[in-house]
Amino acid sequence: MHLTHLSLTNFRNFARLDVDFSQGSHVLVGDNAQGKTSLLEAIYYASTLVSFHADNDRQLINFIASREPLAVGRIVSDFKRGGNSHRLEARIIQESNGSNGSQKVRKEILLDGVKHKLNQVIGRFITVLFIPQMLQIAEGAPEERRRYLNLALSQTEPGYAQILADYHRVLTQRNALLKQLFERAGDEKQLEFWDEKLSYFGARIIHARISAIREIEKLAASIHLELTRSGEVLRLVYQPSYDPMPMADRQYTLPLDVNLDRSGVALEQIETGFREAIIKLRSEEINRGVSTLGPHRDELRFLANGIDLGSYGSRGQVRTLILALKLAEVAWMHQKTGHWPVFLLDEVLAELDMQRRNDLLSHLMACEQAILTTTDLDLFNSNLLEKAKLYRIQNGQILSGKD
Repeated sequence: MHLTHLSLTNFRNFARLDVDFSQGSHVLVGDNAQGKTSLLEAIYYASTLVSFHADNDRQLINFIASREPLAVGRIVSDFKRGGNSHRLEARIIQESNGSNGSQKVRKEILLDGVKHKLNQVIGRFITVLFIPQMLQIAEGAPEERRRYLNLALSQTEPGYAQILADYHRVLTQRNALLKQLFERAGDEKQLEFWDEKLSYFGARIIHARISAIREIEKLAASIHLELTRSGEVLRLVYQPSYDPMPMADRQYTLPLDVNLDRSGVALEQIETGFREAIIKLRSEEINRGVSTLGPHRDELRFLANGIDLGSYGSRGQVRTLILALKLAEVAWMHQKTGHWPVFLLDEVLAELDMQRRNDLLSHLMACEQAILTTTDLDLFNSNLLEKAKLYRIQNGQILSGKD
């Protein structure tokens, strides 16, 4: 899979941009605040329909255009998948919200000219993103790791994005009912419907995460061993909020470095066990007014030689972890879909030492398409620069591009 053309209208600092891409590596070079990251952001948005920088879609619309009563930011991505050409268009529309003068923002998604629901197109054009801020996957809150898993699974597992959306919709409704029962009392049997729905969607999320983590771990551990010159063994430890393999009575809590294989647990078993677990917690959850168990509270930890890198890893170890994780994600998506994702890298070479930089650049040669940004071409080896296509970006414009 590879991007063949990108067209932007009123997106970020681009009033208008059209650029062609081919297979292989592409380097976007320019000073800071010229539009390099925004271009990558547009490509990533076409893949996941979320931004890696903006807090909301309104911020993606060009600032000058957004002053108008009606403003439309537009991303059109032409790409090839399995030899077939496709066009994905994302429209971010800011318009009046009635007579009170306020505005609302909505988006429309078209695939090959036909409108689709958002979750129906995620996974048609796939990407892997690597930016310096992704150290937060290891060092940040559990939400960062759940987000990482959800974005990867949404692009590779058919229907996962919709199941995730349904789960959070049910979770919101169930939490509202729990709060109502706590404040006003009422019939607890009202929860039965939402318990069934929560366990149905939650079990499918847990089941998908169990498989994905196990598959990614196998790839990441091999790459990590190579990057550390056989010095460290990497493990990914999934800690589900609801564990389908609960501890027996009187059993002590297992230490973090115990490798627990949940891959043999059937989906139906997870669903039944999850529903029974939240029923047992019903009184406690009513008193707290919130759902305390489920994949919205899952955790993922990264261990190297038994050391939790998120808590005790050095800066260099964490960088090596994320590098291994992202390279594994590329290979995993290829295994799962049969297509290479477009690899997007924003100023990551400056964050790596010479050894890790060369390791990354050597892996890029295996990708069908990689798009990198930089302010300094000296960070690249001559071998990649000879084969890459170079784009110079200034003030939101492509000034030149040469093979």
